[in-house]
Amino acid sequence: MKKLLSAALCLFLLISLFSGCSKQSSSNNDVIKIGVFEPITGANAAGGQLEVEGIKLANKLYPEVLGKKVELVIADNKSDKVEAANAAARLVEQEKVTAIIGSWGSSLSMAAGDIVRNAKIPAVGASCTNPLVTKGNDFYFRVCFIDPFQGTVMANYAFKKLNARKAAIIQEVSNDYAVGLAKFFQDAFKKLTGDENCIVAIANYNTGDQDFSAQLTTIKEKNPDVIFAPGNFTESALIIKQARQLGIKTPFIGGDTWETPEFITIGGSAVEGAVFSTFFTSEKPITKESEKFLTEYRKEYNKEPAAVTALGYDAYILILDAIKRANSTDPVKIREAIAQTKGFEGAAGIITLDENGDAVKNAVIKVVKDGKFTYLDTIEPEK
Repeated sequence: MKKLLSAALCLFLLISLFSGCSKQSSSNNDVIKIGVFEPITGANAAGGQLEVEGIKLANKLYPEVLGKKVELVIADNKSDKVEAANAAARLVEQEKVTAIIGSWGSSLSMAAGDIVRNAKIPAVGASCTNPLVTKGNDFYFRVCFIDPFQGTVMANYAFKKLNARKAAIIQEVSNDYAVGLAKFFQDAFKKLTGDENCIVAIANYNTGDQDFSAQLTTIKEKNPDVIFAPGNFTESALIIKQARQLGIKTPFIGGDTWETPEFITIGGSAVEGAVFSTFFTSEKPITKESEKFLTEYRKEYNKEPAAVTALGYDAYILILDAIKRANSTDPVKIREAIAQTKGFEGAAGIITLDENGDAVKNAVIKVVKDGKFTYLDTIEPEK
């Protein structure tokens, strides 16, 4: 009797094991996992959460591809380079994702570069603008423009619109994005002015700093026509606020990271008139997908979207489009389809990827006016 019970138990466990495996396999075959690694917590959390809003909305509107359900697997990279690498590794090794979206913050995206390349899993960045994100990496792409273009756009704005001939730079030296953008602005501004000494001061600070009085006092003594301040939204807002308290009335200009509600919340009236480059404006829908995105976003979140939210949306729908074109869930075939993207209609504009996997797109210039981000101009890349 004991032997019969033992045999029956073994048979039951064996059947359970195989049915479990079969169910798991069937489940995996019916679901396509797309990984999302973003700063949900930490210094860059506001930016990461804005991108995730766009990705989730796109997933809600387009939940299937090739007859399979698309599941988002979201990992928090905690605004930290080491954590970003860990998050990407978890998505690849444990979650077995087919593709990855992320991250807000070029440094965080770069931290995952080797992981996606070695695993041969395609990654699409939404708003990571440093050229090094995609350089030399066949598996990393992005749906935004890059900093050489953004730096040139803002140098042109300073030179042509503000009639600036002397500029100061205050940069977040611990942030690859800020340092890179500052360098491209500097190069373009020197070319425009024809003056090697047109940058009268370069001041540095670190992520998380709160007191910028020393840097601003140095800049004030140099009396520049404009101050270029690429960096995270929190520190940038504090810098402008403290500059105004020191009696500095010089115009401040910056980059796309400023477009978060926290920039205005922290800076208050001090950031009125601050001008920056970004990717998209709800005041000027570009495509039919722009209109759909705006309608659905307002319905879902009851507010106006940030540019990076539109880019998060675009990163998702571009991956789905590539899966359709590849007619496959093989990550290498999806990567090949992404690389061939031309004339794709996204919410934030038409996406054509160049040989480096970078989107060739327009830049939008906005200003803080009456406590809101307000559209100023659209700048096309030179052909």
